Amino acid sequence: MTWLKQRRIGEVTASSLTDGQFRLDGGAMFGSVPKVLWETVAPADLDNRISLRINPLLLQLGEHNVLIETGMWDRGGEKFETMYALERDETVFRGLREVGVEPDEIGLVINTHLHFDHCGRNTGLTGEPTFANARYVVQKQELHDAIHTHERSRASYIPDTFLPIEDAGLFDVVDGEAELLPGLSVLPLPGHNLGQQGVVLRSGGETLVYCADLIPTLAHAPYPYVMGYDLYPVTTLETRKRYLPQWFEERAVICTPHDPQTAFARLVETKRGFALEPLSD
Repeated sequence: MTWLKQRRIGEVTASSLTDGQFRLDGGAMFGSVPKVLWETVAPADLDNRISLRINPLLLQLGEHNVLIETGMWDRGGEKFETMYALERDETVFRGLREVGVEPDEIGLVINTHLHFDHCGRNTGLTGEPTFANARYVVQKQELHDAIHTHERSRASYIPDTFLPIEDAGLFDVVDGEAELLPGLSVLPLPGHNLGQQGVVLRSGGETLVYCADLIPTLAHAPYPYVMGYDLYPVTTLETRKRYLPQWFEERAVICTPHDPQTAFARLVETKRGFALEPLSD
């Protein structure tokens, strides 16, 4: 059964793709939230890992094919795949083919950030850009931090996934909010790291937000459910409090990068702030 899920946002077709499934430690995914709370929404396996997906998003705006995220790094070998319980049940390339788009027809790639589970397919086996006719959009802060790593961030960045793009001059480096196409913008969403960006699409009176790891899954919508992986957890909380009420008021369609089951959701108010409810495909 294919993962591909589609939704119209005004005049734009949004296609949720997938690059497979993986698992991460549940405690790390929910930070200071006790397991007795998070395991009710994200059951763990015997190794305390929870199920996640890698979910890029394709936006078709007239003649423009825009890919948000490229997928999981595919050159880690057996040790890497075992550690992350990586299962390639589908790939981003299969999803693109299902909607009739070839990699060389992608004109714009948006890297929300440069972690290996988000930009892993930026390049191919020999380091060549996977989407040869695309410009790759990244925040200035994120490109700097990916190149200048430290002990807390180093494991998340794999130079082969982004340095060839930099060397080829294919990055469009932005600094803060920027409109890429009419109705399509990037928005800084710091917290997970300083240079993370989300994507906001507005078309025909509707709004879609690809929120990156600000909200990695539907289960992470409550304000306190902040990942232990976040380098700046209080900043994550501040960013959520700034934007979630706005997205709620706009009735924005929310896309998360790692929910294992749901492609499109909408914010609802709760006693703890907000939750995300799935939207029918």
